[in-house]
Amino acid sequence: MSSPSSRYKLVALDLDGTVISTDLLVSPRVKAAVRQAMEAGMVVTLATGRMFRAALPYAQELELRAPLICYQGAMIKNPEDQRVLYHQPVPLHLARQVLQVVQEQGLHVNVYLDDQLYVSEINRWAQAYANIARVPINAVGDLSAFLKADPTKMVIVSDPPVNDVVSRELKERFRDVLFITKSYPIFCEVAHPECSKSQALARLCDLLGIKQHETVAVGDNANDADMVEWAGLGVAMGNATQEVLDVAQMVTGTVQEDGVARVLEGLVGG
Repeated sequence: MSSPSSRYKLVALDLDGTVISTDLLVSPRVKAAVRQAMEAGMVVTLATGRMFRAALPYAQELELRAPLICYQGAMIKNPEDQRVLYHQPVPLHLARQVLQVVQEQGLHVNVYLDDQLYVSEINRWAQAYANIARVPINAVGDLSAFLKADPTKMVIVSDPPVNDVVSRELKERFRDVLFITKSYPIFCEVAHPECSKSQALARLCDLLGIKQHETVAVGDNANDADMVEWAGLGVAMGNATQEVLDVAQMVTGTVQEDGVARVLEGLVGG
């Protein structure tokens, strides 16, 4: 009978709410478990909605060598030589339509281009995002006038009840042409329709020669649900939303309980 570590070859970990909590710190136990998994021969990567530059410090802290899935799956990029292996941005004409819809409602929008964060003005929403992502803010005034190329993705930042309404409106309006999801209660994410964590994980597996049933995915939020459902072993964090719990094969501890470490320790020691 094969051990879990030989049955599974790749582990994809969401970052916020999974590897790190609101303190934005990786616990010593999670670091040790990631190291042990890699020493056992498993590929460990991050699958996050974050920008590459915002995910890279965590990849370096964890000493990850595998390509990272960033921007909700819109980009796969190598953390060592920073080579882009896949990039599917939002078509410019659709990005401008989204900007028009949300700006008419007076909502804040983040636009991501060339791994830089652009906003119309620095306000509490821009600062809230920058505090989480730990990236500089570029205020450019009118985003529609500024934007001349396809952005990697866009994020509407607002109060959770407002974001719930905006997310539903955008899904209805752009149902067949854009991927709309939520990564935080205050973040509504907009990406190319061919982008999601599950699609990016499938692409990464193709690049690495790993089969779907040999993968493990761990996540906590709505934008993780498709990846958790796709993986050979889908794991929901103890703090996961119902969308993730509904599709997961197993539930681990919360992020505060080092749920990721529990999964990895089980795979290595199982």
